[in-house]
Amino acid sequence: MAGKDRVTVALDAMGGDNAPESNVSGAWEACEELGIDVLLVGDETALSGILGSMGESRGRLEILHAPEAVSMEEEGAFAIKNREGASVVVAAEAVRQGKAQAMVSAGNTGAAMAAAFFSWGRMKGIKRPAVAVVLPPAQSPTLLLDAGANADCRPEHLRQFAVLGSAYASLRFGLDRPRVGLLNIGSEESKGNELAREAFQLLSSEARIDFVGNLEGRDLATDSADVVITDGFTGNITLKVIEGVASMITRKLLENLGTLREEELQPVLPALLGLRQELDYRAIGGAPLLGVKGVCIIAHGSSDAMAVKNSIRAAAEAVEARLVERTESLLVAGKGGG
Repeated sequence: MAGKDRVTVALDAMGGDNAPESNVSGAWEACEELGIDVLLVGDETALSGILGSMGESRGRLEILHAPEAVSMEEEGAFAIKNREGASVVVAAEAVRQGKAQAMVSAGNTGAAMAAAFFSWGRMKGIKRPAVAVVLPPAQSPTLLLDAGANADCRPEHLRQFAVLGSAYASLRFGLDRPRVGLLNIGSEESKGNELAREAFQLLSSEARIDFVGNLEGRDLATDSADVVITDGFTGNITLKVIEGVASMITRKLLENLGTLREEELQPVLPALLGLRQELDYRAIGGAPLLGVKGVCIIAHGSSDAMAVKNSIRAAAEAVEARLVERTESLLVAGKGGG
């Protein structure tokens, strides 16, 4: 278990497309390279076997047995009902019981949200937690939420996302009053579906945020806002499109680099490698689930060992920064980042 100055992160070791092998490898790297203790939550026999095949003893990687796992195909909150032995549920309970200070899951997002929600509770005034993703570029990042926790939303939920996102952006980016925009199909107040039009009215009258109006999809690549609000269905599609385009650009860059001579490559290589790193979601780590009374990092479903390691890093950094306590303070004070 963690030493006095070390953070322990509970990892849903059975969650994700590459589980449990990539989760174990990423946990080992986080422990050895970053000094973070990891509680591997999952089938003890399988996890011990993977560690053994890596030629590693458990070391500082403690295993907490959970006999069940939630698949990606199952439906959110229903997937964990009456399944106390599911790895994502056991991970959330480990945090509640003080065995860990945060949890990470690359598995079913709805199940992770439900497990954290039911185990820890929600922040005052927040009905729906939201996944907050930081979009590139690093010099002018934009926070997008909800990125997948709530497929169906009401206007009031989007208002709460805006307050949460503003509070988090003020902490994450050091901003006095983050600019908040609403993702829509046009900049005019009258544009969009019923959800967007009603949300616009609520956001316009929300004193705790600096609402700058509607933003179109292309504005996500500009410095038009610090926080962009949408429902989880739209947000997740938007995020996946961005990831797909970034992957295509990276692939094309590598293909073209292969046609250059070494003397032609050397001057541009540092910049190109930097761009590749900036567009690689694995280097960023997972996204925080805002609104619950604990640190929960949602990792990409296709996370490899590198992505898992950096998601664990993100969880530990959130604990050390007192993310939950500071966000609650802003909400209670009625500042919301302002």
